[in-house]
Amino acid sequence: MAKQSDSRMWGGRFQEQTDEFVEAFTASVDFDQRLALVDIQGSLAHARMLQHVGVLSADELAQIEQGLGQIEQEVQAGSFNWSVKLEDVHMNVEARLTSLIGDAGKKLHTGRSRNDQIATDIRLYLREQIGVCQQYIRHFQQGLLDLAEQHAETILPGFTHLQVAQPITFGHHMLAWFEMLERDHGRLADCAKRANIMPLGAAALAGTSYPLDREYSAKLLDFTAPSRNSLDAVSDRDFAIEFCAAAAICMTHLSRMAEELVIWSSAQFNFIELPDRYCTGSSIMPQKKNPDVPELVRGKTGRVNGHLVSLLTLMKSQTLAYNKDNQEDKEPLFDTIDTLVGSLRAFADMVPNLTVNAEAMYQAARQGFSTATDLADYLVNKGLPFRDAHEVVGNAVAYAIEQGKDLSDCGLDELQQFHASIEQDVFEVLTLEGSVNARDILGGTAPAQVRKQIAQCRQLIA
Repeated sequence: MAKQSDSRMWGGRFQEQTDEFVEAFTASVDFDQRLALVDIQGSLAHARMLQHVGVLSADELAQIEQGLGQIEQEVQAGSFNWSVKLEDVHMNVEARLTSLIGDAGKKLHTGRSRNDQIATDIRLYLREQIGVCQQYIRHFQQGLLDLAEQHAETILPGFTHLQVAQPITFGHHMLAWFEMLERDHGRLADCAKRANIMPLGAAALAGTSYPLDREYSAKLLDFTAPSRNSLDAVSDRDFAIEFCAAAAICMTHLSRMAEELVIWSSAQFNFIELPDRYCTGSSIMPQKKNPDVPELVRGKTGRVNGHLVSLLTLMKSQTLAYNKDNQEDKEPLFDTIDTLVGSLRAFADMVPNLTVNAEAMYQAARQGFSTATDLADYLVNKGLPFRDAHEVVGNAVAYAIEQGKDLSDCGLDELQQFHASIEQDVFEVLTLEGSVNARDILGGTAPAQVRKQIAQCRQLIA
């Protein structure tokens, strides 16, 4: 019995139509259509390479270029008709191309498979999105440097265990955030290098018998080089896992920042006020100004961490080469990209525009005996071993707690009862200003060092 015509591009071997549920269940077009523009970009390069090696004629290439150009316009205009029956972005684009230009469109797939096509598309898309993330990081860092410069001398308490430790400058704190982001930028740059290898031409898994010039295609697509092994090229997704790992680390940094922003903006701290446009109110309590954006970024960090684990689990038991499991790589990757880009975009505008309550910070730094270490250092300079100095200061702090005052509020006679070497000059180190200015070493919190660090950081990101 003659077989009925099958609209599927791979349907020649099959005797029955795919079940409608299976058709929908296995389709990826609902989410991989975001790859349409890079898919067209890869197809254009492939067609030009095929013409370069003599597989396509100049006229066929011109038809393909014209057809893909029209499809690109339709995608950008939102008028492209996506079909679940055509499974994925590749088949949708190819079917539309064939309907526009006929047989020349059918020749486009010569020498390639959807396996190397999707691997190429994801790399092209990820490379582009890494650049977007890096741009937002740089924008954020610039804002942090501006904020640090404005507050190079603004004093606040530095914490360990969320307990007052030593006084630092707000500028110094912002530079700590800068350094975290700089490492994130570097991780993304490293990821981009490994993602920038071209799988196109690996075909299904073994390469192809057509005389492809893969170096030519790689040059057209601005890849560093074509992949060396066709089997690895179509089955590898570690570049996507690496991006998700870098994104998870970056989101963890943003989450730590978010935690501090939430705490600092509370009435109990009152160190900062976030811009109104990044906060919301309460439906029942009219006085509330909720730091929703930092809280949401803090929450979204778990989402990105989950995507990383999802991709690791997806790949852990796959034999070479391509398996349908890999269709599940896109949604976690795409959502990770969207989440990281959105979070960086929000912080890049929100943080540099926060309002700093310098007085509240200063008064908080006067609590908790933040200059106790300075008194210990003072005694060491007077000749005491550090452990002895540590004990003396501990006794002095216990006394001050009983008296309900800070060390700097104690009189000279009160301090001298703990050690005779304490003299009038001790009050120079017990002030907050004296404490931060004393830490004038590379990487220290002294205003002079903060300004030097800002200048170096501006050169770094210029």
